[in-house]
Amino acid sequence: MKIEIIKCLQDNYSYLIIDETNNTACVIDPSEAKPILKFLENNKIVLRYILNTHHHYDHVGGNIELKKKYNCEIIGFKGDKKRIPEIDTLVDDDQIWKKDNFEAKIFHVPGHTTGHIAFYFFKEKKIFTGDTLFSLGCGKLFEGTYEQMFNSLKKIKELPKETEIYCGHEYTLQNSNFCISQDPDNIRLKEKILEIKKKLADNLPSIPSLLGDELKCNIFLKAKDLKSFSKLRDLKDNF
Repeated sequence: MKIEIIKCLQDNYSYLIIDETNNTACVIDPSEAKPILKFLENNKIVLRYILNTHHHYDHVGGNIELKKKYNCEIIGFKGDKKRIPEIDTLVDDDQIWKKDNFEAKIFHVPGHTTGHIAFYFFKEKKIFTGDTLFSLGCGKLFEGTYEQMFNSLKKIKELPKETEIYCGHEYTLQNSNFCISQDPDNIRLKEKILEIKKKLADNLPSIPSLLGDELKCNIFLKAKDLKSFSKLRDLKDNF
């Protein structure tokens, strides 16, 4: 399974998951169709599935155009069936979604939105977290509660430490500024910030991030309880 990171809009990432045995793919959160179509056509890859983590436009904006071109199947959370454009297949928490050589476990991870899900490709140890977990951050609470987001992050924290995190935006450097303000003596965080700056200077994404690294550096994952998490989330909103 090959993953191609596609930059979209201003700071979004969409992800093509490519099965190289037959040159087919699924795409996570197509913000817009154009850059995804360009890559697919240039590499003669056929898009079979669209996996949406949540209904926000900057994660589903390419659904209609891509479906029109490839007649692909659109997969999303059952509670968002009226909010995700052209949705075909409704999935639920803890369900295994399997089609062709693609297989992922669904995690319902509300907080950013009430219907947010993550796709965990458990055989490859890669999770696509949308706007729930970012590298060195977590999503704003637009619809959910502090408790929901805290519990959603807790689910992800329990995965193997070598799990690769693929999130919805390139927010890592700005997130690092908040983390270091709250955790100024964290040596690994200081090292990670240097690594992030080098990647971005080389025009490379800071993603993916390893869960083990996030557990050491991401201040939201280090929060011991709901009260301290809620305080951090409020501080970040006004940072």
